[in-house]
Amino acid sequence: MTFAPVQAVTKALAVLATVNQGGLVGVKEIHSRTGIPKPTVVRLLQTLIAAGYVNQDEKTRGYHVTSAIANLSSGFHGAPKVIEVSRSFADRLTKEILWPCAICTLDIDAVVINYSTIPDSPISPFHASLGRRLSLGGRALGRAYLCFCPPEEQRILRDVMRASKDPENSQISDSTFERMISRTRAKGFAERNPELEPRSSGTIAFPIRSGERVLATFGVTYFRSALRGNQNRKTIIEALRETVTAIEAQLQTP
Repeated sequence: MTFAPVQAVTKALAVLATVNQGGLVGVKEIHSRTGIPKPTVVRLLQTLIAAGYVNQDEKTRGYHVTSAIANLSSGFHGAPKVIEVSRSFADRLTKEILWPCAICTLDIDAVVINYSTIPDSPISPFHASLGRRLSLGGRALGRAYLCFCPPEEQRILRDVMRASKDPENSQISDSTFERMISRTRAKGFAERNPELEPRSSGTIAFPIRSGERVLATFGVTYFRSALRGNQNRKTIIEALRETVTAIEAQLQTP
């Protein structure tokens, strides 16, 4: 016997899929992507929050999935959980050093900013960054993923970069690629290609790992003119290192 689809269910799944794809999205964006009326989107989001699959960000009012979405798929990759865990650490670090933090996850040939403390930073170089894609080859948060993931994954990502439409990926030679990997791993953290704009700011980023696997990247962006002294850079690097270590420890806690 064939039944007509239950529209409330199909709409709820469409909303959940959109939130899962977007990292942090608002009602307007969900409405635009799905065509579902905004009042209905709001009711469905509240239902998904009550069910534990979605949370609302207190500062931006955007919506993101929780790690409970793992219950819906054996292919869950862990990104929602690492973002959940890392958010409070990012908030705390920005309160301590004032510079904005960002947390990113992999998206084909780039990483995507899933969380940012720009709203809490009085001295942020940027006004907004959520959802922004950052190349693996040129940007600190992308390099932090590329340079610290396992060699087998690096080889796959290298092929992806060659075919990328982003010149920051496709125009990197094999020798430059190898030097970037070697130097970044030797330092223990990644930095933006200094030849890329905006040159007035810089970013330092670390991988968040589980064993050899990189789950996400965590970075701080600053004005170069404000960090002329090497000691100031060391302060940010050590604060980042300690924060990421604490995040990784919490991720290992059952």
